[in-house]
Amino acid sequence: MQGEGISVGTDGASGAADSGADGVRSGTDGIRSGTDGRGRRGPVVAALMLAMALAALDATIVSTAIPQIVGDLGGFSVFSWLFSGYLLAVTVTLPIYGKLSDTFGRKPVLIAGSILFLIGSALCAVAWNMGALIAFRVVQGLGGGALQGTVQTLAADLYPLKERPKIQAKLSTVWAASSIAGPALGGLIAAYADWRWIFLINLPIGAVALWLIVRHLHEPEREQATRGRTDWAGALAVFACGGVLLTALVQGGVAWGWLSAPSLALFAGGLLLAAAVVVIERRAAEPIIPGWVWRRRTIAAVNLALGALGLLMVAPTVFLPTYAQSVLGLAPIAAGFVLSVMTLSWPVSAALSQHVYRRLGFRDTALIGIGGAALFLFAFPFLPYPGQAWQPALIMLLLGAALGLFQLPLIVGVQSTVGWSERGTATASVLFCRQIGQTLGAALFGAVANSVLTSRLGGAGSLDAVAHALEDPNSIADPERLRRAVDSAVDTVYVGAGCAAVIALLVLVFLAPRRFPVIGAEAPENGEVGALESRENTELTPHEGHMNRPAE
Repeated sequence: MQGEGISVGTDGASGAADSGADGVRSGTDGIRSGTDGRGRRGPVVAALMLAMALAALDATIVSTAIPQIVGDLGGFSVFSWLFSGYLLAVTVTLPIYGKLSDTFGRKPVLIAGSILFLIGSALCAVAWNMGALIAFRVVQGLGGGALQGTVQTLAADLYPLKERPKIQAKLSTVWAASSIAGPALGGLIAAYADWRWIFLINLPIGAVALWLIVRHLHEPEREQATRGRTDWAGALAVFACGGVLLTALVQGGVAWGWLSAPSLALFAGGLLLAAAVVVIERRAAEPIIPGWVWRRRTIAAVNLALGALGLLMVAPTVFLPTYAQSVLGLAPIAAGFVLSVMTLSWPVSAALSQHVYRRLGFRDTALIGIGGAALFLFAFPFLPYPGQAWQPALIMLLLGAALGLFQLPLIVGVQSTVGWSERGTATASVLFCRQIGQTLGAALFGAVANSVLTSRLGGAGSLDAVAHALEDPNSIADPERLRRAVDSAVDTVYVGAGCAAVIALLVLVFLAPRRFPVIGAEAPENGEVGALESRENTELTPHEGHMNRPAE
């Protein structure tokens, strides 16, 4: 069998099977390429980029209109749930949508998720109070989970291994452009139109994406016998468990103390639900979170490493803008630029990473990336005080380049170790762990920053007080003391982020196989997805032009 479609002869990233530890099963998934000539990858890729833009814009555009939303609807004490509610819904549904896409196909899941997201957007635009807006944001998040996970999975379905960096780089560019355009667009709408247009703008974009998906995305029919029963009990248990635990993490230390009755009750309830999930999933014929996700060394290692990525990303995305405004004295737009340079170098580095992992392999390329990221994060506390804006901007530029080398090879590598019928679940598990890492990071580093601020300001400081001081510098007696306190707090957070990068590095060194056990696959033709895939483990040696039988 020749390695057509993947170009195994030049793909140095592919490696020897991990002595069976990655355990990819042999056989076929019963899928055949229809090759009816109707589909084209171009319109499908455009649909995926539009769908990704919906999810990416939503993360940035809403924040700029918060003053107008609160002024219109009230509810200042609970407005943070506009983000927390959406985050909870996206995170807990990722593994559910991943399994459903493996069972019923990517197209129906993506269509259902897109429709749900658009319904949530329309409802948000007509919200009459903050409670209703929060509830409708949760509906949006229920659709957003399908958008994030299924788009990434389809990207792997549409492209063979050697071409996947191209589509992943395009999707990364969408995130980068959205992170820059989102705040500006949100600010313009908030300033010159009603804030409700922030949600209404999703409707035409989503409608175009939905039409392209329906019209151009074609999946071969799957035999009913291959689907098995859907684990709805497991899906409900995962949703309930994730919702309770993430609520405890998001609200702990903010709405109530970590050792307060609400926190203890939520954590206790979450642990009980987690035990219920384990019992239900062990008995299910087709579990939502199958055990093989954690039994295979490759997937388990990548899950943990990208969980650490989510953890460390809290430092630049959450704390750098505050640092730029309070320590460097920049305006909000200039502070956003300091952060945005990271999103410029990230997709460029991701696009070029294929030239590295074809020679060194997925794991070693990721090690270079996360090693560089650790150095850049640890370098941040050594910046001079108060310093110049170009100094943290340079660190963010280098950090984005390092993380592009780290994340993309791991995602492409995991997707290449599983067949079509497992790819949705594997991709969702990676994204789920990254989301969990971000939630943990927000809670952990928020507590750390508050602790440092309280210590440096003599018990009179918190992130809320800092935010108020930024709006009205005359509200505090000693602005210089506040600036130095924020500088110390952000430095401490960056040290913590550097430690998270070291954890990711150690996970890859000691847990991940040196070479990922890549599965041979035919490239889909004319936009058809789900082409026949050989479900054999392959031992792919760099620069060899053939595929060998797996190591037993």
